[in-house]
Amino acid sequence: MLVIVAYSCASIGNPDGGPYDEEPPKFVGGIPSMRAVNNTRQKIELEFNEFIKLEKPSEKVIFSPPQMEQPELKVVGKKVVIELLDTLKDSTTYTIDFSDAIVDNNEGNPMGNFSYSFSTGSSIDTMEVAGTVLQASDLEPIKGIQVGLHKVLEDSAFTTSAFDRVSRTDSRGYFSIRGVAPGKYRIYALKDGNQNYLYDSKTEMIAFSDSIIIPSMMPATRQDTVWKDTLTIDTIKTVNYTRYLPDSLILRAFKEENDRQYLTRSQRDKENHFILTFSAKADTLPIIRGLNFDDKDAFVIETTPRNDSICYWIKDSLVYQMDTLAIQLDYLYTDTLNQLVPKTDTLYLANKLTRAQKEKLQKEEDEKKEKERKKREKKGLEPEKEPTKFLNMKVEASNSFDIYNNVVLSFDEPVASIDTSAIHMEVKVDTLWQPEPFMLVEDSVTPRTYEILAQWQPEKEYQLTIDSAAIVGLYGLHTNKVQQTMKVKKLEEYGTLLLNVIGADSSSIVELLDNSGKVLRQQPVTPEGTADFYFLNPGTKYYIRMLNDRNGNGIWDTGNFALDIQPEEVYYFPKVWEMKANFEFEETWNIHEVPLDRQKLDEIKKQKPETQKKIKDRNKERAKKLGRQ
Repeated sequence: MLVIVAYSCASIGNPDGGPYDEEPPKFVGGIPSMRAVNNTRQKIELEFNEFIKLEKPSEKVIFSPPQMEQPELKVVGKKVVIELLDTLKDSTTYTIDFSDAIVDNNEGNPMGNFSYSFSTGSSIDTMEVAGTVLQASDLEPIKGIQVGLHKVLEDSAFTTSAFDRVSRTDSRGYFSIRGVAPGKYRIYALKDGNQNYLYDSKTEMIAFSDSIIIPSMMPATRQDTVWKDTLTIDTIKTVNYTRYLPDSLILRAFKEENDRQYLTRSQRDKENHFILTFSAKADTLPIIRGLNFDDKDAFVIETTPRNDSICYWIKDSLVYQMDTLAIQLDYLYTDTLNQLVPKTDTLYLANKLTRAQKEKLQKEEDEKKEKERKKREKKGLEPEKEPTKFLNMKVEASNSFDIYNNVVLSFDEPVASIDTSAIHMEVKVDTLWQPEPFMLVEDSVTPRTYEILAQWQPEKEYQLTIDSAAIVGLYGLHTNKVQQTMKVKKLEEYGTLLLNVIGADSSSIVELLDNSGKVLRQQPVTPEGTADFYFLNPGTKYYIRMLNDRNGNGIWDTGNFALDIQPEEVYYFPKVWEMKANFEFEETWNIHEVPLDRQKLDEIKKQKPETQKKIKDRNKERAKKLGRQ
């Protein structure tokens, strides 16, 4: 016995701290009590059965109706204490939705979706309205946007008064507005920049429904599964519950196009050009007058299709070497009455380096070259020749050439002249190179970009030759000689996708996307409802989006709340294609078959749903360590 006792005393083990707390907090009671009526208290105390904390309360806790003065919210031991600073409204149900913000203090076990309510009237409103908010342009779920109801059905309510009831979307774009009274409502979503719960700036993202919302409820049942373990079902129970409708609303959010015109930025980022940026598109270009230089034929001007960003390349080196350019800028400006009026600004565009600084740098460079020359001279070496400077030209033409591509030429500066007779395209016939007809076309959208178009034939080899000095830039530099050989791929190396689209308008455009959302190809939907894509590269994952291009301008257009115009509709085919060589897919796509919020695949969503917080199952690990089942 003594030996056993001595041995036991010598064995030292790690003490076990006992089982972990895996129980979430439980609501015990409140002052006023849950669903109290005729309440006049503005201080609320909610008590739980253990010490708690709030996670991300500013993001997760929602007060409805919205509070113009932010309530005070704090945790004191086992209590949440709330002080409402706004005056309580008569006969109104107040709801405080905590989502999953309440967790226990030690283990962080989430309580789950907890909501508290009381009424200043004689009854509690219990209706709910739920749905999803998506980005209208690409069906991305929008997190953290407010969604609210207005009893006043006129559109002016959205711009003049705060919501009657409000909620906020989660990471899936989902919202649920609680404590709604029976009646008729308008519903809106608002990314509220100034936290006043009304739409008062075109910089704010919004959504609105064309339909009036009428809340209702109905009895319903659902199947709940009880599991013995992760693989074995114990029982499946039928549970009765009350379903609140509507519960699957879709709101498509957008920012209105800003039509207020003003100069936002003037930047001389390089010595030989400057950029003027405006807030909105314009029908005309501004007028520039040189105050310390002659502005007549002084610039090569590059514009965007909207005329909202304009680049001015300065032709004369004596002008662009000036330390500061003084210009008078005449343009149209939106005044306080929202009218376009003429405006004149004086701009001083300074070079990044003054003339003295440039001369100092040049002197240092010359001295460095002179030292190097003397070193070579001592060693009996010939002086290094100055490399010839050429106009920088990028040629996009891979050796393995896709049949649907064109050769692209791009430049760092504007082109002054092109001698097309010094550009040659040849095709290999047997062993001989023969001239091939081609066209050189300037890109209408991308500045300083040109395309060489030809009738490319599969499996043929082509050779592009651009002679030296064929292309001359604005500042006198010319291109070096270029010779590039391309072989067009076989038809068997491509796949084909044939689409039969159901529900598309006559102006719809189907786009092929990669997994980053970049548009690779696009095709208009034919009157027969087809959109076919040929010459698709194998091994590439393709995703499909369709734009209902109502105005036929070839791009997605936003909505306009004042004119009751919804943004142009966008749809995603909820499927991905990994293309196979020499394979043809034919698919029928009903664009309305799958709800909008389930069309875009999770793998290409940028807004990923957050992982739902779960109770930590740490007692199983503890039992395993202790050798217990």
